[in-house]
Amino acid sequence: MKRGIMQYLAMACVVASLSLLAGGCAKQKVQSDKDMAGGKAGMGQEESLASKWVGGDSGAVLEGRTTAPMLPIYFDFDKSDIRADQNDRIKKNGELLIGSAQARVRVEGNTDERGTNEYNMALGERRAVTAVKYLVNMGVAESRIDTLSFGEEKPLNLGHDEMAWSQNRRDDFVIVK
Repeated sequence: MKRGIMQYLAMACVVASLSLLAGGCAKQKVQSDKDMAGGKAGMGQEESLASKWVGGDSGAVLEGRTTAPMLPIYFDFDKSDIRADQNDRIKKNGELLIGSAQARVRVEGNTDERGTNEYNMALGERRAVTAVKYLVNMGVAESRIDTLSFGEEKPLNLGHDEMAWSQNRRDDFVIVK
């Protein structure tokens, strides 16, 4: 009985191996980026961020948990002020909201894992409030903006190094109906 099972397993392995070999030998011409873009490698049609968004598509995600084409903003460790290199990002978010008066947004504050849960919840809220102040100063009605702090509870990157932490210290901008 054992011998029959062993022969059956050996035969099954041979058949599986042959199937993999036969499937792996087929050759197909792969269309390159250059072929698809009409000779310009990696270049597609240029399109503005605003043309992809009419203010109500809350299903699309571009980066982080932010609704496309809006962008998250990132923070330095233990800080809630908007970094100079993030000003263009939040300014674009504000322009999109101003251009689409019916859209509502929820600013979700996030932190990295360092610090207590209570401290990180408060820091996430301070980060979200800072973004709201910026948007209101641009002319977005405060009544169209909500805040929510996740603190360290919703990391994007589960690593435990500076690269992971820097991706988790952010505000996400989520369009809500």
